[in-house]
Amino acid sequence: MKERINLLREFSIPLLAGVITALVWANRSPDGYDAFLHGHFLGPLSFHFLSNDIFMVFFFGIAAVEITQSFLPGGDLNPLRKAVNPLLATIGGVIGPALVYLVLNHFMGEEVLRRGWGIPTATDIAFAWLVAKVVFGGNHPAVSFLLLLAVADDGIGLAIIALFYSKPGFPVEPAWLFLTLAGMAAAYLLRRAGVVSYWPYVILGGALSWAGLFKAHLHPALALVFIIPFLPHAKAERKHFFEVDAADRSAISRFEHEWKVIVDFGLFMFGLANGGVEFSRVGTATWLVLAALLLGKSLGVFSMGWLGEKMGFPLPEGMGNKELLLTGIIAGFGFTVALFVAGEAFVDPEIQGAAKMGAMLSCTVAIIALALGRVLKISRMT
Repeated sequence: MKERINLLREFSIPLLAGVITALVWANRSPDGYDAFLHGHFLGPLSFHFLSNDIFMVFFFGIAAVEITQSFLPGGDLNPLRKAVNPLLATIGGVIGPALVYLVLNHFMGEEVLRRGWGIPTATDIAFAWLVAKVVFGGNHPAVSFLLLLAVADDGIGLAIIALFYSKPGFPVEPAWLFLTLAGMAAAYLLRRAGVVSYWPYVILGGALSWAGLFKAHLHPALALVFIIPFLPHAKAERKHFFEVDAADRSAISRFEHEWKVIVDFGLFMFGLANGGVEFSRVGTATWLVLAALLLGKSLGVFSMGWLGEKMGFPLPEGMGNKELLLTGIIAGFGFTVALFVAGEAFVDPEIQGAAKMGAMLSCTVAIIALALGRVLKISRMT
């Protein structure tokens, strides 16, 4: 039974099931789907609000755990020198898609679409990791390289959401961010007081952080990103990304262990809330997002990874230019975070739906990567 549950999580079945359900529902009964999404679901709260503003707090909280642990001694980003090349590739993987999006929009789009430049900047960690394992084999250094890139990529993505995607139509009110600072101060004081349970940090610090972001008209889903780094943690990290260290009983490790299962299966709710795109809404934004993910990611990751090697920061042993190119292509799998940003970037449902369709169509990188892996004769390491 446990193996079946792990299999469902590994292949992101709940997220896919939510997206497929939403697609069928939105195309068969768009009015019914919209009413379900934005009507009262739990008291005055809508299903969309519960998914994107409450549940996603824990999704981004798990991402913050991975980023925090990666900087600990023994983590994948410590010391920084060994992570310089993938971090440079990460920068390329953010700048490349943004530039491709903006340049293409200049020639074939319109002014209102400029706001969508941040949609293709993030990589879906789970799906990209799955494709990389199939293409390279589980023990290939390119898989670890991609994971490091994807986690750092999403870290930058969190910053982009916080800085550039305030609530549409509402001016930012920075004074309310003092509540978020108060939440961080509370988490710091709890750490100083030796509190070892993560619950006080989440309840007190997280609630203050959420309220500050919400009232400031910034996205409250990022609330725990500002609190997680204060949770007590082990002195060193002994596992790689998303590997569970059973011996680590620190607050940050227990938060990840206890919430990751909930988040993995809760992604059904996110998929249901964000995947309902009518096929008739395919438009310019679709092709802008898709082109930015397919071309911008691969070119950005490859060019900066290649430059890093020329600067004296080598790729991991066993990786060459063809593996780097293929890694960049797989990094173009922008699903979960891209869907989330698309929902924040545009108010117009037509444009929003078109942008979301571009994010979902990025799944075609799996077919491209598998075919190119055969053409380039990539040696799998199982």
